[in-house]
Amino acid sequence: MTISEKSNESELYGERFISDAEIVCFPNPSPNRTYEISIELPEFTCQCPFSGYPDFAIIRLLYQPGEKVLELKSMKLYVNSFRNRKISHEEVANKMLDDFVAAANPSWMQLEADFNPRGNVHTVVRVSHGLKNNC
Repeated sequence: MTISEKSNESELYGERFISDAEIVCFPNPSPNRTYEISIELPEFTCQCPFSGYPDFAIIRLLYQPGEKVLELKSMKLYVNSFRNRKISHEEVANKMLDDFVAAANPSWMQLEADFNPRGNVHTVVRVSHGLKNNC
């Protein structure tokens, strides 16, 4: 199959992986230790629900795992699933946090959605779950 034939398929393999994305976790290798995991996803995109224009952001996740740890590839695919979704900055941050918490049940988690300025407005939304412990 040639590249041009593949581009005519209804759904490309990357799109299929994204549409099938589920947040996957694995057992915490050190469940008796308090520690933090910091993850940055610098290529987040979604669409403004009012204008349809693209929004770009850096998603920063900082958390103290409980019994489970988030698997990175599944996070990437999950985050990419927002690419064509019309969703507000505030809803993005809260939806992602809710989904990550539901999957991993961390002791504490903070998500920051740092959106690129558009129309001379820069938005950063921070949401958190649980109580942070000292490391």
